[in-house]
Amino acid sequence: MAEAALPTLPRRPLGTTGLLVTPICAGGAPLGSMPDTFGYAVPEEQAIATIRAIFASPINFLDTAAAYGDGESERRIGLVIRELGGLPNGFVLATKADRDLATRRFDAEQVKRSVERSLRLLGLARLQLVYFHDPEHAGLSVAEAMAPGGPVEALLRLKAEGVIQHVGIAAGPIEMMMQYVATGAFEVVITHNRYTLLNRTAEPLIALAAERGLGVVNAAPYGSGILAKGPDAYPRYAYRDASPALLERVRQLAAICARYNVPLAAAALQFSLRDPRISATIVGMSRPERIAETVRLATLPIPEGLWDELLQVPPFAEDPQTGQPVRLPSS
Repeated sequence: MAEAALPTLPRRPLGTTGLLVTPICAGGAPLGSMPDTFGYAVPEEQAIATIRAIFASPINFLDTAAAYGDGESERRIGLVIRELGGLPNGFVLATKADRDLATRRFDAEQVKRSVERSLRLLGLARLQLVYFHDPEHAGLSVAEAMAPGGPVEALLRLKAEGVIQHVGIAAGPIEMMMQYVATGAFEVVITHNRYTLLNRTAEPLIALAAERGLGVVNAAPYGSGILAKGPDAYPRYAYRDASPALLERVRQLAAICARYNVPLAAAALQFSLRDPRISATIVGMSRPERIAETVRLATLPIPEGLWDELLQVPPFAEDPQTGQPVRLPSS
């Protein structure tokens, strides 16, 4: 399908930021070539072609991070931005401030270094949206991250200086994420692998964020791939080997979809897209044809009867990365 033939996509408010984004957000993690995470490498030529296709598509939202390929995703995106003479009008580019991947340091100075490198690699004078990313991997508690002189204060200072327009929080554990949302410091929240056909442990986080007016972005609607490729082709969920019980649950979902002649991938994607609390859903993109495939899956008609059956299949209640029950913060 030619890019010009793709349907247009609506634009939704991203919380109270004033940014308008398409319900599909192109995920830039694979563009940094992270074979240890995704199981495949993405050569630079392929990544550049994919980024060009994203900018030429109906999608107006692209998500990356300093940690993706340790700057490689941002560098490749920056090459195309320079080709275009700058970020296209109406396009929203988000990145993330990250820990030092070698030392795990994630203090105020590291936030400044991370943002400065993002600006340099992307070739931009300022950044529209920057998330505080994966503090749990640096061993930071919420109290440490939010302390005076700490990394979140440094991020907010960059916003006050006009280097960053909007700030968000992107991490894993739901109980920790709810504590960050409750601080009132952030405008957008990303949750990943925890609001899918298989796992809906992010429900209380999404409810809290929506109640407080934050933009909600849901990443990994395919559970890192199993709900797109199937349990035999990709027997992993949230970048970990899937349990036999989870594999069986995917087969159950796939069988239901097959009876309705609907691809499991379409149902998995639209499960997220149909939730009015979610501004955008991040789908990783690693090759140009993926853009058209994703738009097609997003716009495929799905009968209500299929949803009735799919939603009767109980989701898993454990955190997908730790396997532990989700403990919500006390009010």
